[in-house]
Amino acid sequence: MKLSLVFFFAVACSAADLTGNWASGNVGADGVARKVYFDLKQDGARITGHIRATQFYYTIKESTGDAASFTLTGAMMDGKSERLVRYEGKLEGDALQLTTRRNATAQPAKLTAVRVPAGEGAYPARVPPPALHKVPDNGLAKTPPMGWNSWNKFAGRVDDKSVRDMADAIVTSGMRDAGYVYVNIDDTWEGERDAKGNITSNKKFPDMKALADYVHGKGLKLGIYSSPGPNTCAGYEGSYGHEEQDAKTWAAWGIDYVKYDWCGARNLYTDDEMQAVYQKMGDALIASGRPILYSLCQYGRADVWKWGPEVGGNAWRTTGDIRDTWDSMANIGFKQDVLSPWAKPGHWNDPDMLEIGNGGMSDTEYQTHMSLWSMLAAPLLAGNDLRTASPAILAILTNGDVIAIDQDKLGKQAHRAWQAGQQEIWVRDLAGGDRAVAIFNRGTDTAAVKLKWSELEMKTPTQAKNLWSHQDEKLQGPELTTSVPAHGVVLLRVR
Repeated sequence: MKLSLVFFFAVACSAADLTGNWASGNVGADGVARKVYFDLKQDGARITGHIRATQFYYTIKESTGDAASFTLTGAMMDGKSERLVRYEGKLEGDALQLTTRRNATAQPAKLTAVRVPAGEGAYPARVPPPALHKVPDNGLAKTPPMGWNSWNKFAGRVDDKSVRDMADAIVTSGMRDAGYVYVNIDDTWEGERDAKGNITSNKKFPDMKALADYVHGKGLKLGIYSSPGPNTCAGYEGSYGHEEQDAKTWAAWGIDYVKYDWCGARNLYTDDEMQAVYQKMGDALIASGRPILYSLCQYGRADVWKWGPEVGGNAWRTTGDIRDTWDSMANIGFKQDVLSPWAKPGHWNDPDMLEIGNGGMSDTEYQTHMSLWSMLAAPLLAGNDLRTASPAILAILTNGDVIAIDQDKLGKQAHRAWQAGQQEIWVRDLAGGDRAVAIFNRGTDTAAVKLKWSELEMKTPTQAKNLWSHQDEKLQGPELTTSVPAHGVVLLRVR
């Protein structure tokens, strides 16, 4: 009897051991399985191992408890910062019941993880980055690219129908004729790789070649998204180890634009290696034989504006993700002044996509958004649902006078020329000798701003056209006083 009890106790302890490979997640409606993996080793009260979740790969640095109740704290380096994740859980029967929170105030997310074969979900081995060299210029984006991107409005809900609908709306709304030509699919289009390693699209996009043909038939161009890491930001298949193969696939589909998002690559490479990693896809796009605009998305890290052109980049993100709020837009846009020397035809600073029409700001604030991005010679990628855009929003997006500032062929980005409190004036040199002058009021009350041309290092102009009212301003000799609404702008083209 005593031997039987000892045997039972030993079996129970063995069953309660957390050692093993566990996975949580199912195949989604798009046909893609995105799982969270817990590769654990229990040694008494200590649990070690790794956690792989979407774009993240954590090493367990702290643990407490045992199978009955435990916590795991995973850590990974994200550039120079440490990113942490914490799971609480217990073993119930044959499954782990886990909870985690994105932050202290968020509702806990619940996961159930079951044992899977050892090695499933293992992170791939690191491929050393190539030696640096200059990627040939692709000759594209002589003016900042214009179009539409799916992420701000649709995120993971983007599908074939919504992209076709946006292509239709770009034409019928007049946006195509205003210069918006790229229709860009952001993350979550990716499926699995086939037996030869070729990337496929998931159930939301049954035929990418047919979709590209449809978009091209509208006189537009199609863009796509990937990452130099094994996974994209949303946890779908990245281009790691398949750069040339993916570029050839995209070229065969008829893709015209690639947004390449750092995300999962940070688990394998440091910021110091970023240039070489982006160079690899730059080479692959050139080798594909198709002209494909190359947009780098790595949030302005590693002074990307200094080496973006060297890897074949036509545009590079200078900031984190924008949100549809005044504070987010203003904090991003008004910090771009120091980057003005790095913008030139074919190579542009990108403060992220437009939020115009998504509802988080007033029309006055959206006019400021459009004006500031145009002064910055930034890509103009609308991010709203164009099928339901109001006439006022379309008027902001299609203002030809403002777009002409953004698309000016001289390619010089504006700089801040004057500031007093919440009011500031930016100036941009234009082809032919004209200048764009933007008077911004970041305050919460209407402000009268007195502009002295000499303080802007300008001669007194002979003409000044207000690009939102489409009226000429009455010039008052060496200075001009104008009323600027709260969070608003007066945008002038002066001669």
